[in-house]
Amino acid sequence: MWSFLKPEPHKPLLPKEKIDPTYKKLRLQVFLGIFIGYAGYYLVRKNFTLAMPYLQELGFDKGDLGVALSANAIAYGISKFLMGGVSDRSSARKFLPLGLVLSALVTLFLGTSAGVSSIVVMFITQFLIGWFQGMGWPPCGRVMTHWFSLKERGTKMSIWNVAHNVGGSLVGIMFSVGLVWFGFWQSATFVFPAVVALVIAVIAFFLIRDTPQSCGLPPIEEYRNDYPKNYSAKSEEELTAKEIFFKYVLNNKILWYIAIANAFIYLVRYGVLDWAPTYLKDVKGYDSGAVGWIYSAYEIAAIPGTIICGIVSDYVFKGRRAITTMIYMVLVALFVFIYWKTEHNLVMDSICLIAIGFLIYGPVMLIGVHALDLAPKKAAGTAAGLTGFFGYFFGTALLANIMLGYVVDHLGWDWSFVILLVACALAFVFTAFTVKEEQYLVKESTNKH
Repeated sequence: MWSFLKPEPHKPLLPKEKIDPTYKKLRLQVFLGIFIGYAGYYLVRKNFTLAMPYLQELGFDKGDLGVALSANAIAYGISKFLMGGVSDRSSARKFLPLGLVLSALVTLFLGTSAGVSSIVVMFITQFLIGWFQGMGWPPCGRVMTHWFSLKERGTKMSIWNVAHNVGGSLVGIMFSVGLVWFGFWQSATFVFPAVVALVIAVIAFFLIRDTPQSCGLPPIEEYRNDYPKNYSAKSEEELTAKEIFFKYVLNNKILWYIAIANAFIYLVRYGVLDWAPTYLKDVKGYDSGAVGWIYSAYEIAAIPGTIICGIVSDYVFKGRRAITTMIYMVLVALFVFIYWKTEHNLVMDSICLIAIGFLIYGPVMLIGVHALDLAPKKAAGTAAGLTGFFGYFFGTALLANIMLGYVVDHLGWDWSFVILLVACALAFVFTAFTVKEEQYLVKESTNKH
């Protein structure tokens, strides 16, 4: 591990009268830092999907483009898992901006003619972007577990998770606006968002702080008097990579169940999102401007949906993430079916995509919260990395990108929707396997307090 990424050392405790105001100020500051920083990651993550209709005009077919796109998810899934372990032993303040800068630089290259010259080049660039993108979520998970306690984490995570959608929706808006401003699809799709992302990386560095102890503050559990099950002074000690993986991740059966469920949730999330520009243009016949706005609407709708989901899981179901996820997946399946069966109708297609966006990001967020709940905070990045690996490597790369691309090419769009509906059902089933154990953990935590 590079020495400059090492966590900042603990500082002597501040005077008692300074602890509360400093904690309040820094909690808001670090939250803004990871929110803005992670939104910046989404400005340079999935730009390739908006470029795909133009790349088809250059002679590339859907199957090949799906393979190139899959490189992003394959690399992201592996990176999120491996970088999760590195992040657990790194300063979030340095780790998050570094990944964003590297992602933006590769995206700038895609804005050149050389960047889209062949499937091989696009595969490599998508792989690099995916790898650097894996440096985004783990440091956010590290910040979340160090600065926000267990009982408030579902709500705080649901608000932070909106960063996905702020960044994702801005890409669609910047694409539509960029076409008008620059008149060239590569500038609108790649260059414009990448430049903005570089600025955001600098802002994130100045806002984020690694841990409360590195700022002279007590642990969050002590500050809020909110101690998770099995908490002790050892919980504040940094763990080795071997301890993190073998003791807290590999042997955690429930974590594996939610990781598998996450693969099917991500198949639905990106099966709808990644292919929406192509489906709406090729099948529904909408122009590029309309597609950009509908694409953004999907992401914008997720903002209230995600926040409501977090509040429901914390206050209605008392921390039971699984029940909330299952309800949301049933509703997602309903709107995927309506989206499939709707004839050419801009209003109805928009409503369906808005509804799917509103609903699908709730389970996406809750899987992350569930993973953080199940592991010690010093292993948070690795636990989240495992669920992310399943989501992106299996759910997104192999299933949503490669499999759906070839299914559409050889069997047609109808079969792709059948696959999406089956994925909703399987996500429901694997989440259901965790209900009993989760209820026990929630009960234990409640009894302890």
